[in-house]
Amino acid sequence: MNIIPNSKLENLIQKQIISGKYTSIDNVLEEALILLEKRNEYEQWIKEIEQKIDIAAQQLDQYQGIDGEIAINQLRENLQQNK
Repeated sequence: MNIIPNSKLENLIQKQIISGKYTSIDNVLEEALILLEKRNEYEQWIKEIEQKIDIAAQQLDQYQGIDGEIAINQLRENLQQNK
């Protein structure tokens, strides 16, 4: 695959190579794509958390929540099991 970057992108790549952290265009692009994938995963995680928060808020509005002390104990148990 041949990629022809615009001047702005080319300058960004060259700055990274000049910094000494990366030795080639391929290294810079690989790191950029890895970070892009991580950002996409993070954004998906945020959406899932937002949905869980919305469900929890609806449950609280309908008095379906659980006692705070019980919730804390359950979280502690989960943390202990995951260690």
